[in-house]
Amino acid sequence: QKTAYEILSGLVGSEMCIRDRNRSRMSNNFALITGASSGIGLEIAKCLAKKKYNVILTARSEKKLIQFSSEISQNYGVKSDYIKCDLSEKDAPKILYDFCESNGYQIDILINNAGYALPDLFHVTPMEDEEKFLRVLSTSVIALTKIFLPKMIESGKGNIMIVSSVAAYAPPSSIQSLYGPVKTFMNRFNESLNAVYNKHKIFSTALCPGYTVTNFHTASGVQNEMDSVPSFLKKSAKRIAKEGVEGMLNNKKVVVPTKTWKVIVCLLKIVPKKAFDFLSSVLVPGRYE
Repeated sequence: QKTAYEILSGLVGSEMCIRDRNRSRMSNNFALITGASSGIGLEIAKCLAKKKYNVILTARSEKKLIQFSSEISQNYGVKSDYIKCDLSEKDAPKILYDFCESNGYQIDILINNAGYALPDLFHVTPMEDEEKFLRVLSTSVIALTKIFLPKMIESGKGNIMIVSSVAAYAPPSSIQSLYGPVKTFMNRFNESLNAVYNKHKIFSTALCPGYTVTNFHTASGVQNEMDSVPSFLKKSAKRIAKEGVEGMLNNKKVVVPTKTWKVIVCLLKIVPKKAFDFLSSVLVPGRYE
């Protein structure tokens, strides 16, 4: 007959084995973040890693991906991998999916963050540039969501984040003609995903920040317009990421970070256009003229 000590040791040993198996089973569950080499995307990756989620970073700059992937792994004790990929290319979503499949990575969280803006007037911008822009901000978001959804349904869980913008609620701007309309479309796509897939325990979150201090505006050629914005309207990428991740993990459908921008979005829904035109001419001159 086994002694009480032997029985207890056996139970503890069995429990440890179960925990080890669970850890092993969970070890290949990842969050995939696009546009993760800087700004909001990088801060989202750090925020998730801090919460002990494994992460896969993807962007166009391999040098930055190598650096930040290594730093995240070392600083937060999680698995971090990367793949260089340009979402303006049609085959990019499949390349990302095949990379995850070949490495046995299960994507439980999909962060559609990659984006930029076109600085020139609509009639001046070449159609090829417009198509690449639309592919990064919308078509790739749809394709990545479509390609990773089946396994989320199979596993019975999943979170999707679409990094949208307060521009989705504002009247069209005189610069970046397609940016606001595309973000409006992405918000509606987000609504559609929730309407269909919440029953499968899959939740989509539209993160809608206002002006955020990143290299986005410099890279998009509109830094002068950003410089003219009052400082109280500019928020840090770290804060945007933190509120976005918290909202996503609580299955919120829309997250407008910071009280400042929550108030502004509410006003955008009720303020007459003439009043909006006056306020925008004071706060963001040139953007809506």
